[in-house]
Amino acid sequence: MKVLFICNKSPFPAHEGGPIAMKSIIDGLLESGHQVKVLAVNSEKYNVNLDDIPEDIKQRTGLKLVQLDLRIKVFGALKAFFRNRSYHVERFVSDLFNRELMAILKADQYDVIQLETVFMAPYISTIREHSKAVIVLRAHNIEHLIWKRLARQTLSIVKKFYLNHLSKTLQRFELDSLNEVDGVAAITRKDAAFFRGYTHKPVVDIPYGIDPHGFNPAFEMDELPVFFHLGSMNWIPNIEGIRWMLDNVWPLVIAKIPQARFVLAGRFMPEWLLNYKAPGIEVVGEVINATEFVQNKHIAVVPLLSGSGIRIKIIEAMALGKTVVTTRIGAEGINYTDQSNIFIADDAAKMAAIMVQLLQYPQKAFDCGKAARKLVEMQHNSNKVNVRLLKFYTNLKDNTCTN
Repeated sequence: MKVLFICNKSPFPAHEGGPIAMKSIIDGLLESGHQVKVLAVNSEKYNVNLDDIPEDIKQRTGLKLVQLDLRIKVFGALKAFFRNRSYHVERFVSDLFNRELMAILKADQYDVIQLETVFMAPYISTIREHSKAVIVLRAHNIEHLIWKRLARQTLSIVKKFYLNHLSKTLQRFELDSLNEVDGVAAITRKDAAFFRGYTHKPVVDIPYGIDPHGFNPAFEMDELPVFFHLGSMNWIPNIEGIRWMLDNVWPLVIAKIPQARFVLAGRFMPEWLLNYKAPGIEVVGEVINATEFVQNKHIAVVPLLSGSGIRIKIIEAMALGKTVVTTRIGAEGINYTDQSNIFIADDAAKMAAIMVQLLQYPQKAFDCGKAARKLVEMQHNSNKVNVRLLKFYTNLKDNTCTN
């Protein structure tokens, strides 16, 4: 089978959740003997140097990067506002990208063309014009829900109004796009159930899959475990969650356990956070080896108040045998059992109480980490995930041929 991936970010190298999820599927298809081609956006938000990508990857994927300026511009935002269109989507509309796509489609035929995120949906008309391939939308999130949740959290009337506008225009585009593709591959069961309510097209849940053998769990637990957070800090829900954590949760923890430590790492760390000073807090910024960083810590804290989809970093932390403390929003898409393979808290007092308890009784964290690893092995094994996706592709192709 020949599959063309049209990506909002380059899957190589994979430094963030989205690219990691894309790379997982691409690697699985290549290992199964299928042919893959990748056309991806390159931008200042997620910039990739083609020379830094290994030659074998470029050859096996035919990776093509197109530079787009995705920076927020006042004129563009106002234009989209008065036209009542989604500014999130409009930023990805590019004549250059469209020309590259047309050249690829004219040069070769594909069985499946997968759009990674709804932001690539503006190119559906070009695909339909130049290809007979089945089009699959890979929905990493319910994108408009992220902005709806952010609007709920903000106190500013003006900001709330604009965030609601962004959510509504993105929602209209996102839901309309569901019926423009041939099938939707959501990343969680919950997202898949939502999409089925708005389209007659086939929808399947394809979770993020990993090779468990590639993650060597470190179950060792110190007498006083160390908390950590690892995530890209140019994603608004991460910033929002960490602010809430530092302002409302950590002071309660440190008041009970003065020796407690919380290490923050990730790309695009803002200046205010790099300069942040508080007892027990260590901000290290971007780390060279994320896996090594996680292996050397004990308990992941993911205080998400908004967002959608599935947290790749949570799955990877669980695969490494780490206990995770998060909110219900943070754990969306994971078939968890609270207080068995994860700890869930939606308010500051409860989250602080859980963290204090794990510091006082490290065995709880040790047991939770082991259970978390088992959950990943059973439900996020990449081999099982890729078989499920290929079956979905085949069914879509058969139905298209029949019709």
